[in-house]
Amino acid sequence: MRTEQNLTRLDRVFARLDREPERPAHIDVPRMSRHRVALFSATLAFYLAIVWLVVTTSWLVRLDWQVMFFRPYQQWSEIHWFVDYYVVLGQRGPTAVMICAWLGWRSWRQHTLRPLLTLGASLLLLNITVGAAKIGMGRLGPHYATTIGSNEMGLGGDIFPSGHTANAVVTWGILAYLASTPRARRWLSALSAVTSLGVGLATVYLGTHWLSDVVLGWAAGLLILLALPWCEPLIARTEAWIFTLRDRRRARRAGTTPAPTPVPVAVPLKQRSPAGRQDEATTAAREAPVRPSRAPVYLAPGPHTARGERAPITPVGTRRPAHADRLPHGPNTPTTPAGRPLTGG
Repeated sequence: MRTEQNLTRLDRVFARLDREPERPAHIDVPRMSRHRVALFSATLAFYLAIVWLVVTTSWLVRLDWQVMFFRPYQQWSEIHWFVDYYVVLGQRGPTAVMICAWLGWRSWRQHTLRPLLTLGASLLLLNITVGAAKIGMGRLGPHYATTIGSNEMGLGGDIFPSGHTANAVVTWGILAYLASTPRARRWLSALSAVTSLGVGLATVYLGTHWLSDVVLGWAAGLLILLALPWCEPLIARTEAWIFTLRDRRRARRAGTTPAPTPVPVAVPLKQRSPAGRQDEATTAAREAPVRPSRAPVYLAPGPHTARGERAPITPVGTRRPAHADRLPHGPNTPTTPAGRPLTGG
């Protein structure tokens, strides 16, 4: 009796990975399409609008103070322990280590550095853009606010936009960006959106960020994800450069470094005189080896006559094979009065 092993979903996943020893050729690299450009422009306009509403101390600042006075951490104190752990999903160190470990394993399996290089480019953009905005606007957080109703801008703080929220959007959204199938991209996009939304609300619950900080952090992280296709050519060149250095190092260790091929220097034709060209042609003709003439390989060895010197030969007989019940036709063949050959039957 034949029994088949029941494979679990995890076993099937690992079996599929074992069948991918080479770099897959169907990796979908996102491009900066018109739809993405339009979405990037709309997000940038939203980002600038939030900054303007906070700078001008508009209704958004009044909403920030109302949420702060509401003190969510006192209203729902029973979930405080869960929020303390959940907010770690937006911290730079733990999330970067988790995502880097997963993308590093994926890079090793697929023989490509694109996942790790894309993560590095996104984190670099995150540090530059969000860090510069934090230092430039210098807004204080709710726990350090000085004047009720003010926007707390330019006071040496580093709270606007929310770094936790922007980091959650980028680090978890990079998984959806690097997904290899449309279905995985949709599921990972929804998962990263829910995670980053929860991290932003967790910072408002704990009182470490204003509500406008979180909204601006969402926009800042989304801008980085939308701008990543502009970095793809640089990522590809960096990957090719790293692989070239690796191959050179391996060849140097093995002692098989190929010698550089000398490049011939071409002399322009206008620098040669007609007499010089004629002398070069004569010298080349003298130095060329003389090859003995020989018969073509498709002819049998021995003397052969030319085609015109051959006498025409008329073939004798017929090409049809002899038949037992047939008699040859000719002028000496006896026939019957009807013209048929006479048989001896």
